[in-house]
Amino acid sequence: MTKVALVTGGTRGIGRAISERLAKDGYRVAANYAGNDEAATKCAAELGIKAYKWDVGDYDQCEEGIAAVTRDLGPVDVLVNNAGITRDATLHRMTRQQWDDVIRVDLTSAFNLCRLTIEGMRDRNFGRIVNISSINGQKGQIGQVNYSAAKAGLIGFTKALAQESAKKGITVNVVCPGYIDTEMVQAVPEKVLESIIATIPVGRLGSAAEIAACVAFLCGPESGFITGATLTANGAQYIAG
Repeated sequence: MTKVALVTGGTRGIGRAISERLAKDGYRVAANYAGNDEAATKCAAELGIKAYKWDVGDYDQCEEGIAAVTRDLGPVDVLVNNAGITRDATLHRMTRQQWDDVIRVDLTSAFNLCRLTIEGMRDRNFGRIVNISSINGQKGQIGQVNYSAAKAGLIGFTKALAQESAKKGITVNVVCPGYIDTEMVQAVPEKVLESIIATIPVGRLGSAAEIAACVAFLCGPESGFITGATLTANGAQYIAG
């Protein structure tokens, strides 16, 4: 039976590439999104997948969204927690709202989605959960105390949930992308972008398709012995021990 994959933030950037790759690999893909209806409609039509709009930081909306996906496609077998936002500021200028917004969308969302799908995965003795963290969750970044905290939190979340779920046939892993060639990164001023690339030993930005390939492997049948792992994909910009 074809497995169902839910990708949060799955209609743009890295998320869209993940949705595309999983659809090509034969999954029935549900792509969640927050606000850009035009991009979501275009993505769903081009990839032949279904798009669902809800706020991943809101538990009740997640519950309704999961119910809709289950009605339309079936229970979620594969969950990719990719949705994320930035609200950058140095800590001495950061507002409580900037902190709360990032923690809610980038970290609490993983609890929401995992909590609402984990029992079904346990019942079926199968599940694949991949959380998308960041290089900045590993090394920190000036102006991103909130984002770095949330992304680092995802790594600890992954390790704990992997141990809880291993005997139930559920793997839980995390991917930490470096700087990836998406609209968000391309919006950075040219000189700043050049300075970033200069710090990447491979000499270029990563592609969204390369991150999607990492996710596809961790979701696939050959990765059943890999759980609690952190897959770092950053062109050697930061080498984690």
